[in-house]
Amino acid sequence: MRGRVLAFVNIFVEPPSMASVLEELEKLPDLEELYEVTGEFDVVSIFSANDIEEFRDTLATKIRRIKGVRSTVTDIVLHSYKSRAQNQDSH
Repeated sequence: MRGRVLAFVNIFVEPPSMASVLEELEKLPDLEELYEVTGEFDVVSIFSANDIEEFRDTLATKIRRIKGVRSTVTDIVLHSYKSRAQNQDSH
């Protein structure tokens, strides 16, 4: 995944829509990881993209348009010090 943009997308979901939101997110091709969590957010996901414009399009036209998604908070990864992918590459 070297050279790709990686983004953590934290999602607030309308409670009755949790199952359908997770189902729709799972269909998105650039989804790397998906978690239902406790805490401030309802869902934490990791998406990849070829560049920031591609990610921006995914966020605006796919993620935010899923029925039941109230809002998102996104963090773009600047540098990865340790990740699952790095651990798998070393085996």
